[in-house]
Amino acid sequence: MTSPTPPASGYTMQPIGHIESDFPDKFGVPRQPGLASTARAELALASPYDDPLTVRGLEAFSHLWLTFVFHHSPERWTPLVRPPRLGGNAKVGVFASRSTHRPNRLGLSLVELLEIDTRNGVRLVLGGCDLVSGTPVLDIKPYLPWVEARPEARAGYAPKAPALLEVRFSAEAESAMATRPDGASLRELIIQVLAQDPRPAYRKGAEERVYGVRLRDVDVRFRALEEAQATVIEVTEIVPA
Repeated sequence: MTSPTPPASGYTMQPIGHIESDFPDKFGVPRQPGLASTARAELALASPYDDPLTVRGLEAFSHLWLTFVFHHSPERWTPLVRPPRLGGNAKVGVFASRSTHRPNRLGLSLVELLEIDTRNGVRLVLGGCDLVSGTPVLDIKPYLPWVEARPEARAGYAPKAPALLEVRFSAEAESAMATRPDGASLRELIIQVLAQDPRPAYRKGAEERVYGVRLRDVDVRFRALEEAQATVIEVTEIVPA
């Protein structure tokens, strides 16, 4: 069989819009979509894709596939990567992973469609989003559960969702949230993000270091404690970012 000759210059792609989300930085972003259901985002479509005609009928779907670019990742890539699910030590092929360090830096995310705002261009309000603010989106496709949900599929070294850690708040952190109108949703977002332990895989377990993760407009500072042979995440303070 004769193979077609690929184009010498590759393909040029133009973002159709950009993400505005609860995650100003990539540290702390859930490693998969839907793991932090409280996380909210908006996809603002750019001209000429911000014509309301481009999303006619989209309101009939509850979930969407977003194809995007890992724009914070370097362009370099290697054939082998270290998935966090394997403790950050074992290596697998880049195409056997969901690493952000990929030849074309493309990502695929399944998000919930909450609202479509066409009052001034087009903005899609999304739930369960795992994308950092500023992420360029290349395409949108409706999710079809009857063909794309395959519960019998094998999931290799990631057969189920990661175990969640207990998250607790210091009195100072609780006081900081109590003064905010979005305190309740911010608290839930912090729990959902930190319960997945966003620290590098090789640092899992208790340690003295205090980390900071930016969520919305605050810097959430936390540390890992060892209690009764279990790791607990303690939020020590919440300060303006």
